[in-house]
Amino acid sequence: MGNELVNLSNELAGAVERAAAGVVAVFARPRIGSSGVVWRQNLILTSSQGIRSEEGIKVLFPDGRLVDARLRGRDHGTDLALLEADTGSTKPLDLVADDTLKVGQLVLAVGRTADTGPIASFGIVSGVSGQWKSWRSGKLNPFVRLDVSVYSTSSGGAAVDASGNVIGLISTGLSRSSVLAVTRTTIDRVARKLSEKGYVSHGFLGITIQPVALPRDLKEKVPLGQETGIMLLGLDPDGPGAAGGLMMGDVLLSAGSEALTDPETLAEVLDGTAAGDALNIRVLRGGAVQELQVRAGERPRRGK
Repeated sequence: MGNELVNLSNELAGAVERAAAGVVAVFARPRIGSSGVVWRQNLILTSSQGIRSEEGIKVLFPDGRLVDARLRGRDHGTDLALLEADTGSTKPLDLVADDTLKVGQLVLAVGRTADTGPIASFGIVSGVSGQWKSWRSGKLNPFVRLDVSVYSTSSGGAAVDASGNVIGLISTGLSRSSVLAVTRTTIDRVARKLSEKGYVSHGFLGITIQPVALPRDLKEKVPLGQETGIMLLGLDPDGPGAAGGLMMGDVLLSAGSEALTDPETLAEVLDGTAAGDALNIRVLRGGAVQELQVRAGERPRRGK
């Protein structure tokens, strides 16, 4: 038993060492730093929560270099921020596929500070499930919860399995009660948009809606397969909805394969729709069901 514990200890220490080679310290808030990982050459992923000042950001690399960094973009909803800095010889860390994650796996939270260098804490993956929406309206897919105590400076650092594979970024800002890992599928989706635009865009139709019960006699005539829809109460005449043929009084029934039973469902559809994407929308108009193709616009930004 003694040798087994020593071997496990050595393997975990080796996993931390391998991951720490791509983990940096980020200084973008007063008095306390956070961590980040080298994602691509000259690009660093970190926690958006750890970016309090967009000017004067500095990054400390494993080789001891302290360099200036520029905020390339951020998304509060998924707690991701992308920094641009000279990564030098520091190699990007590869993230494992999400389908390898299992409840009960050992996990290490690896960060970096200026005073101690690499820091680590130890726990397990305590939950893995499908798509989840954060209290900041960002989507994680999958949802991965970690049962691990982390230092505040570890936020934005690497969540690592027992072999040293990076499963995601540590986030302490997406849940009020749990530590989460933002994993590869979410990172690939969000970081690409941050790199291209500096923010994550969402689909927009320019409509005002409310839920409405479908008339019983109409349901008997037309097999709709749902009890409620969403009625258009307002329509921007210059918006994408009007351009696609939507009219005041229309009742939206579905978008693609998704039944639109309430406004929240439409919001979720648009969150996963990029500007320019076409939506096949089924509407109830004048007692008849019609099919429209509406091309989503880009939701207006409300600041950073």
